[in-house]
Amino acid sequence: MPDPTTQKHYVAPVETESIAVDAVRISEKPSNLWRDAWSDLRRRPLFWFSVVLGLAFLLMAVWPTLFTATAPDSCDLANSNGGPAAGHPLGFTFQGCDIYARIAWGAQTSLAVGLIATVISSFLGLIMGALAGFYGGWLDGLLSRIGDIFFAIPYILAAVVVMTVFRDSRSVWTLALAIGGFAWASTARVVRAEVLRVRQADFVVASQALGQSKFKILLNHVIPNAIAPLLVVSTLGLAAAIVAEATLSFLGVGLGSDVMSWGNDISDAQASLRVAPMALIYPSIALTLAVLAFVTLGELIRDALDPKARARR
Repeated sequence: MPDPTTQKHYVAPVETESIAVDAVRISEKPSNLWRDAWSDLRRRPLFWFSVVLGLAFLLMAVWPTLFTATAPDSCDLANSNGGPAAGHPLGFTFQGCDIYARIAWGAQTSLAVGLIATVISSFLGLIMGALAGFYGGWLDGLLSRIGDIFFAIPYILAAVVVMTVFRDSRSVWTLALAIGGFAWASTARVVRAEVLRVRQADFVVASQALGQSKFKILLNHVIPNAIAPLLVVSTLGLAAAIVAEATLSFLGVGLGSDVMSWGNDISDAQASLRVAPMALIYPSIALTLAVLAFVTLGELIRDALDPKARARR
């Protein structure tokens, strides 16, 4: 029998390399969805292009005199369908109004309708989707069926009916309510799906175990963590609402003819399209650029908030 005092013992070497790999760097900030999204967005030139373009249109809507000193309603029939001149780079309309000035001042109306309609549809969609997704049961069934009814109605057609009924009280608020009041169903679906995912998270279960009320959990934990898709939908919805205003005004059921907007200018210019096409093309370009800026921004934010999309790049 071997002497245990003389028996050799073998000890595995310490893997210092594995320890170094598994070590946690306390000095590094923990990553989260928003920080990763911002880190991805700020490296993309297209993001900064869409942000600058969108901010330029928002600034034009808030402060049009920063872009032009010409009054948009200062018209002279002697300049009817005239070309570019000193101080009037885009020429004149059929009524002799400065096209560039009307584009700058028309941004105020078009973007106002788009922003108000987006706020209305986002607010309604957030409430309906959050309540349906979090509480479930009969409330989910009821709100989902209401959403299906509104989703089946094209909001452009619904806005045409509303603006026709209230033809004597057409305003920015009336048009925004007509658009936003029927465009919330798609937002509600997105929010509901995200709330259904978030309510299964561990921090929600822990809050329930601590005895917090359902409504407080919904406000403090579920909605803040389900807000990311709403941001994307709202950005894309803003572009859609701007197009809807132009469409309704072009059809003659939008804002009154005395209100300056891109849609009204496009509608008025179609009568002289053959002799002066630029009066229609210039506001159409402004409308296209504004929509392009917000659509591109929404698409980029959606990709940045999706980890799978980042992994594919």
